[in-house]
Amino acid sequence: MIRINLLGTPKAKARHLPKITMSAPSLRMLSILLIAIAFGGVYFLYWRAQKQHEKIQVELSDADKQLRALAGVKAAFTQKQKEVDALKQKFTIIDQLRANQSGPVQLLNAITQTVNSTDAVWLIKMSDDGKSVSVDGTALSTTAVANLISNLKKAGYFKNIELKETFQDDTVKEYQAFTFTLVCEKQPS
Repeated sequence: MIRINLLGTPKAKARHLPKITMSAPSLRMLSILLIAIAFGGVYFLYWRAQKQHEKIQVELSDADKQLRALAGVKAAFTQKQKEVDALKQKFTIIDQLRANQSGPVQLLNAITQTVNSTDAVWLIKMSDDGKSVSVDGTALSTTAVANLISNLKKAGYFKNIELKETFQDDTVKEYQAFTFTLVCEKQPS
């Protein structure tokens, strides 16, 4: 095969590197020097790894000390949190007791004011079952019972007032008396 160079550039000559020749003693010295450098490098890497290991062990020991200290703090915090929760529960119970304590007083005040403002009505018995109040009483007329129901509605303490029964009391001979029973449903607080 024939090659023709159409570009006209001359062909580059191959360069020859000079040959280095060494004698046997200098080759041994170079080998020993390379082995010593390799051992030195390995020893340096080992020394550095050992220092890192010691540093990590110290950090691990410090972290363990911190962990034990924080565990004590966590236990103290948990204990204090339980005490706070117990106090909150006690305060809630006290507030509920105070609210329940004032409930009957408000009920009695509402009924007392209503009965006092209604003529010819006397209460005989009253019972509270929590959601509703049952009132037994005597009135001189059915109009007085109707006025009592109207005044109880105006008081705003009761949501629904129902006349359970009313009848004329035959045991009273001197005047006309009506015995009645009302069931009053309380307003939600």
